[in-house]
Order: sequence, then C-alpha cells, then structure tokens
Amino acid sequence: QLQASGGGLVQPGGSLRLSCAASGSISGIGVMGWYRQAPGKQRGLVATIASAGNTDYADSVKGRFTISRDYAKNTVLLRMNSLKPEDTAVYYCKITNWFGNVYWGQGTQVTVSS
Repeated sequence: QLQASGGGLVQPGGSLRLSCAASGSISGIGVMGWYRQAPGKQRGLVATIASAGNTDYADSVKGRFTISRDYAKNTVLLRMNSLKPEDTAVYYCKITNWFGNVYWGQGTQVTVSS
C-alpha cells in the first residue's frame, strides 16, 4: 500500500530525494512521515508533515532535510541535502490516517560513504 523509492549510495555532502506513494486503498490520509533505522539502533523519527502542512524534524536533520507532500498524488517526499555518514540507514515512510490506522512502507536503503 506504500511504495518507497529513491534510496542509494551517495558521497558525504551529496543529496538524495526519497519518495513514498500511497495507494488509493488508504483513505483519510493524515500525517505522513519518514523514519529511519541504522544497524543496531531503534527506528526513529526523521520528519513528519501533517495534512495542514505543518512539519516536524529531528534535530539531527534540521536545515538539511525537507519534507513535502503532493496531496493529489498521495505522495510524501524527503529531500536530503548535505548528507553525512551518520545518515546511513534504512528509511521508512509512514502514514497515519484519520481513523488511527498506521501504514509503513517497505524501507529504502540510504548509504552515505566515500
């Protein structure tokens, strides 16, 4: 129901854009967001965007990452600039709808390395 794409290998200082599209079977989409999980660590928040457009970011990515959404396409995007090796992780998109149902994407690997 969620299809994420855009991960890959990038050098430090580089950029990537992640995309996550929700299928039409998910109704009443509320908050859309990105989370990440590095090896040996718990999954944590990267950024979220509410249906009204207000955003929230983890302190570690503020000023470097930008989250946005395409309401017509039910898609959430994450633009990642000035990437650092510590940004290396599997990135997951998440949607919570108005009924409290939670949907996770399959994860996309982001590796920042020279």
